[in-house]
Amino acid sequence: MSSTTQSAPSTDRPASGVLTGTPVVPGVVLGPVVRPAGAVQLPAETYEELPESARAEEEARFVAAAETVAGRLAERAAAATGMTAEVLSATAGLARDRGLLGAVEQRIAAGLPATVATVQAAQQFVDVFTSLGGVMAERVTDVRDVRDRVVAELTGQGEPGVPAPEEPSVLLADDLAPADTAGLDPARIVGLATRLGGTTSHTAIIARQLNLPLVVAVEGLDAVPAGATVLLDADEGTVTVDPDPEAAAGQLEAARRAAAALAGYTGPATTRDGVPVPVLANVQDGEGTRLAVAAHAEGVGLFRTELAFLGRAAEPTVEEQARGYAAVFEAAAGRRVVLRTLDAGSDKPLEFATPPEEANPALGVRGLRVARRDPGLLDRQLDAVAEAARRTGASPWVMAPMVATVGEAADFAARVRARGLVPGVMVEVPSVALLADRVLQHVDFLSIGTNDLSQYALAADRLSADLADLTDPWQPALLALVETAAAAGRRVGKPVGVCGEAAADPLLACVLVGLGVTSLSCAAPAVAGVGARLATVDLPACQEAAAAALAADDPRAGRAAARAVLVRG
Repeated sequence: MSSTTQSAPSTDRPASGVLTGTPVVPGVVLGPVVRPAGAVQLPAETYEELPESARAEEEARFVAAAETVAGRLAERAAAATGMTAEVLSATAGLARDRGLLGAVEQRIAAGLPATVATVQAAQQFVDVFTSLGGVMAERVTDVRDVRDRVVAELTGQGEPGVPAPEEPSVLLADDLAPADTAGLDPARIVGLATRLGGTTSHTAIIARQLNLPLVVAVEGLDAVPAGATVLLDADEGTVTVDPDPEAAAGQLEAARRAAAALAGYTGPATTRDGVPVPVLANVQDGEGTRLAVAAHAEGVGLFRTELAFLGRAAEPTVEEQARGYAAVFEAAAGRRVVLRTLDAGSDKPLEFATPPEEANPALGVRGLRVARRDPGLLDRQLDAVAEAARRTGASPWVMAPMVATVGEAADFAARVRARGLVPGVMVEVPSVALLADRVLQHVDFLSIGTNDLSQYALAADRLSADLADLTDPWQPALLALVETAAAAGRRVGKPVGVCGEAAADPLLACVLVGLGVTSLSCAAPAVAGVGARLATVDLPACQEAAAAALAADDPRAGRAAARAVLVRG
């Protein structure tokens, strides 16, 4: 079955009432249900073996189809910005992956038709990624998406995707491939709910960039038929089927007033009692940075540098990297820029940098650990950052991902300081939160990546729909680690920010400030919502809400307790 499609909804029981899931991107919308387009027709399992004389031509036909698919995805990536561009580039790279293409070509050489060979080879990769678990599980969706696009090209079927309804509608699906999420038109699809997916999946991250209300891991969603009216409340994490018109109108009016309040936000962000809390943006490139500045971001809290490395057979040169970094520094126009060094590995393998096979990539050679295999890769990137800073007069802060020990932090800090830059590390591994006092003896700041920190703290795959409640950023254990790191920063007077997707939740942003976090970084469309919400509360109310969330036993209770305090305060 296509990753972007699903079977017809069940009609065994009435689709009515309230369905619950995990809220990801806030917002309240009402509309008719639409579902993904019909599935690509995959070939039958039985087939007629190709004669040897036809196999070379069949292989050429497959190679052309795969390149056409890759080219379309690459064109979309070139027209996109930020995380959307990165995800589309990664999917285009998968369509050109030599391992996958080679597996198909071997089967064609053995006599299989190209369509059958594509399906069988894709299943081989699906089985491998599924067995690996962790963030590699998301590649299953991407593999199936590429499979369906190639089969559609080979057979003359329409390219799979999502509908473009005439009236604003709510899209319900089992799951969506990131490439399809990136192509959604927010004027036509005003909200999204999925039966699968997690709070930190690529699909969720793209939905945040689109400012598209999203709820994931919704049980019973497959029973809601196309055409039914639903009220999607992505603040609470509910999908109400056939809602009471008067109640729905009230919720929509409240949401409209909240949106109107955001329209006047221009920054800088402060609490109601005047405590400054810089709200920064997560970006990938110069264009994304310009959009973030236009959205009143006070700087860049997470400059992901992977875009320059993805889809390449060889490492980009120092000069190529320096030009890309300089574009971001210039677009930031003197504002703070926090650059993250290459976060390769796991779901972002690089042919020239990461091991081809690992038993558990999420716990393997990723982030800073890539420098263990090739220290020159990190040194050359830092040289490029320093050169870009020299050209633009910028003073970037530079942080390493996936740091786990004090020694790693110290070594990284020395390399960064040697180039006249400001060193920091990401708090993604619980050991760094627990030893934050010692780590801060060597670096000038910490930045908490709540996506991975939740995964490692709760031993739960952050892309698993079955475990979405465990990787919910409102988990009390995760908030306790945030508090520990923030307290360490407060003791020595060094900043501790949050750059994970948790910072995009306006309610949770208030809690994070109450825990002692000094800055927040989120997708550009979320900046106004976070900044405007902070302006409605005092710091003592944030601290009280943080205490209430920490004392809760689960995320849902934590949200409710914090909301009760912040609405009152």
